[in-house]
Amino acid sequence: MSLSELLDEFEELKAKSIDLNLTRGKPGSAQVALSDDLDGILAGNYLCSDGIDARNYGGLRGIPECRELGAVLTGYPAAEVIAAGNSSLQLMYLTVESIVQYGLAGSNRLGISKRPKAICLVPGYDRHFSLTEFLGVDMVNLGLTDDGPDMNELEELVKADPAVAFIWCVPKHSNPTGCTYSDETVRRLAALPAIRKDQKNEPFFVLWDNAYAVHDFGEARVELASIHDAAKSANTEDRVVTFASTSKITHAGAGVAFVASSSSLLAELEQRLSVQTVGPDKVNQLRHARFLRDRSGVETHMQKHAAIVRPLFAAVETGLREHLGNTSLATWTLPTGGYFVSLDVSDGLATKVVNTAKSLGLQLTEAGATYPYGRD
Repeated sequence: MSLSELLDEFEELKAKSIDLNLTRGKPGSAQVALSDDLDGILAGNYLCSDGIDARNYGGLRGIPECRELGAVLTGYPAAEVIAAGNSSLQLMYLTVESIVQYGLAGSNRLGISKRPKAICLVPGYDRHFSLTEFLGVDMVNLGLTDDGPDMNELEELVKADPAVAFIWCVPKHSNPTGCTYSDETVRRLAALPAIRKDQKNEPFFVLWDNAYAVHDFGEARVELASIHDAAKSANTEDRVVTFASTSKITHAGAGVAFVASSSSLLAELEQRLSVQTVGPDKVNQLRHARFLRDRSGVETHMQKHAAIVRPLFAAVETGLREHLGNTSLATWTLPTGGYFVSLDVSDGLATKVVNTAKSLGLQLTEAGATYPYGRD
């Protein structure tokens, strides 16, 4: 196709007044509608399994049946799960703030004599990076492979620099590449904090944001090794903190978030939560527990999501392959779950591509957003 023909096609597209926003992994209306039965599911029965009225104060760790739901999503026992409000990001903020400002699970606070650092796997989740920067933690980039981070390089970083305090991980259908960590990577990540076992003043934490734990849309479910089991084997339960939520399972803005870790670490988080709130929205927790029920209920519900998003991802792949395949102009990922396709174009062109798409009515995530400080 000639340049003039391409320019004509560009003007034709522009005239269609397209309005598509692909800037985030945002569920479509058909997906959130799958959970509309949440409304009215309680039918006037607000009593939890322990006899507590969900409409009242209290219960900082969440109601029992919702903690059981959290166990399904995190892979931890319900006793080691806190069910909270609608935002897992808020729980991540609480955790990082605790690590940096107060110390957590017996560790000393950071940032007194030296500025702490975080290892950020790239490309990665922009909210992790903005949260880390806001709390005054310097970010160190480490590239992702198909199996997760390069563990040899990561272990050397943790050994060599005592200021490195934690690492962000999205271990399954990672945002935005779609990779899932190998069993060996999970085992070695869980063992990382043991490198500092004799340096109590300089702890290392693994922050495990398993946001897409049940978000498979491929033909076969992708299995992720248990970080809980690996941490128990390595005796590092106090240094591994896992997060999950129903945000892309039910109603994105009205879900339930979970944090899971050792009992002692959760006790410290609960203590800090106690001065911020007298309890989460237990009515919302109860309706989620009754709607999703158990592992089987979650899997059945997620199959409905998969049926909606699978053809959409297929359409993206078809479009990219037909227009960019065999051109050497771009490469892209082929995810089997999650919400993202990561597209790499020639050096120096990413911003131009994003701006050109925007002029056609297609909003894409800003170039560089998946790297700390926006520097790709």
